[in-house]
Amino acid sequence: MDIRQIFGNNLKHYRTLADLSQAALAVKMGVDRAHVSSMERGQQNVTIITLWHVAQALNVEPAALLEDSVSS
Repeated sequence: MDIRQIFGNNLKHYRTLADLSQAALAVKMGVDRAHVSSMERGQQNVTIITLWHVAQALNVEPAALLEDSVSS
């Protein structure tokens, strides 16, 4: 599976666990909701800084967002 899809699936998984909407996560990260949606669909090549911001907003380790088995 493409790493962007793995990241997107994990992002959605942890966002749902945190009971956050895409809009609420976007506010916490300081980005647009459409950007969160695009990341979840695996359409973004996120930077390491964006990875860090997502992890901080969701209170997870950055590596957890890249694990292939999290959302399976």
